[in-house]
Amino acid sequence: MNSARANSDIASHLQELSSELDVSKDSIAIILAAGHGKRIRSKKSKMLHEIWGKSTVERVSQAAAQGLKCQNQIIVVGIKAKEVAEALNRSTHRVFSYQEQQHGTGDAVRTALNVIPNGEFSGHIYIFPGDIGLMDAKVVQMFKEAFERYESDMMVLTGTYEGDPNDNYYGRILRVPQKDASGASSGEDSGKVIEIKEQKDIKALRPRESYHVDYRGNKYSFTRDDLLNIREFNTGVFAFRSDKLQKHIHHLKTDNVQKELYVTDLISIFNQNGLSVKAFSAPETQTVLGFNTKSVLKEMQEYAREKVYAALKDKITIEDRHDFFVAEEVVDWILENAKDSRRLDIVVGKGAHIGKQVELNKGVQIQRQARLEGKILIGAGVRVEDNVRFLASENETIRIGANTLIGAGNHLLGNIELGEHCRIESGVRIEGSVALPTTIGDNVVIKGLTRIHGCQIEGDVEVEHSVLRGKHIKRIVNERGQVQPVRYYLPNPEGLASIQDISDQEL
Repeated sequence: MNSARANSDIASHLQELSSELDVSKDSIAIILAAGHGKRIRSKKSKMLHEIWGKSTVERVSQAAAQGLKCQNQIIVVGIKAKEVAEALNRSTHRVFSYQEQQHGTGDAVRTALNVIPNGEFSGHIYIFPGDIGLMDAKVVQMFKEAFERYESDMMVLTGTYEGDPNDNYYGRILRVPQKDASGASSGEDSGKVIEIKEQKDIKALRPRESYHVDYRGNKYSFTRDDLLNIREFNTGVFAFRSDKLQKHIHHLKTDNVQKELYVTDLISIFNQNGLSVKAFSAPETQTVLGFNTKSVLKEMQEYAREKVYAALKDKITIEDRHDFFVAEEVVDWILENAKDSRRLDIVVGKGAHIGKQVELNKGVQIQRQARLEGKILIGAGVRVEDNVRFLASENETIRIGANTLIGAGNHLLGNIELGEHCRIESGVRIEGSVALPTTIGDNVVIKGLTRIHGCQIEGDVEVEHSVLRGKHIKRIVNERGQVQPVRYYLPNPEGLASIQDISDQEL
């Protein structure tokens, strides 16, 4: 497929996933998700790397929508455009914009602005990088409130870098020093934001070379070390009055080491035009971290896990704080149901994985390395032992009745309803589908090497060492007054001609 046709195909696909912006609202979020991230060293788009079970771009999208209290979003995609767009999928007031060539964040914002109907929106525009996967709605809300409170034309969200300055790949926030280059007092300008200087541009300076900058007629000078040692950094999150952004975005130039259009250069452009530029510092730096390397991504994942552990440690039992996964949706349920000192008595074993559609209950135990994914509804007092696998795909549900035991290593896959007080011992695989679900009554025991697919098993039955597909197993009381067990039921064998007894001579 040639380039023009490929781009047309991508544009068409993005159009199908896009809806319309609501220009009557006060906000639009632009999420920059076009870059690949060479230093992450992965075939997967940087935006699709996950933090605590969700892609970073999905996390940013959710935080922006919740924090701004507005669904208006323009997602700028480029490399792996289809994959990124499909990960977010279609949503109300979300538009996808295609940046064919990556010429910097400024170019990406230009691309996004072309989507907004000309002259129809007069609110505020917020810009978010797609890789700040620890950002939450609270930080976004605080940033929005600060922007509205200060009535500035532009605001940048900043963080404080705490490591070795040489490892700080973020752009530095240059503020007006107390004195200018001549030694005169800066007066009320002291502390105001001058511009953002990117790390690569700082390192391009010679060791003893000074960087000179003008701010409202006064000259200021910074050494290379001065710039490198600035702790306050640019998070890539900005707020603009839309009319000011639309007017000045076209003044960006590529006079930098990367030869790209930097959205950060708008700070100096706004200052030169007498516009108001403010900065707001995030209360927790971890919430505004982006990543360029696998090591930083790992640190972000560890922070997310510790945050979940801190929220749950006094509500449920987590065997290993360093090795577990409980999806945020399940965390929210736990926190809601643990209010007022209510006891849940839930246990999560080392390495256990509990997906976002799982519904837990009081007294549930999910033991070591068990993995539960899909819509799974678990009754009170259920025990899921080590290495169990539950998987329900789209339109499928696994229901487990109260006080049921699922033995170690068992697999339950598909559309399954399991009654109360059942005992599914180790060595069992149960499957069901939408067309052929499996339903199992109360007090059923299944053990041995047993495989069940699409069956109906009535209550009180015991099944052992059997392979059953599309069968109805009835509760029949035998002549001894006991429920008749089902044992050693196997399909008709094939390949009997290939099997023979070993003779005495062969032994």
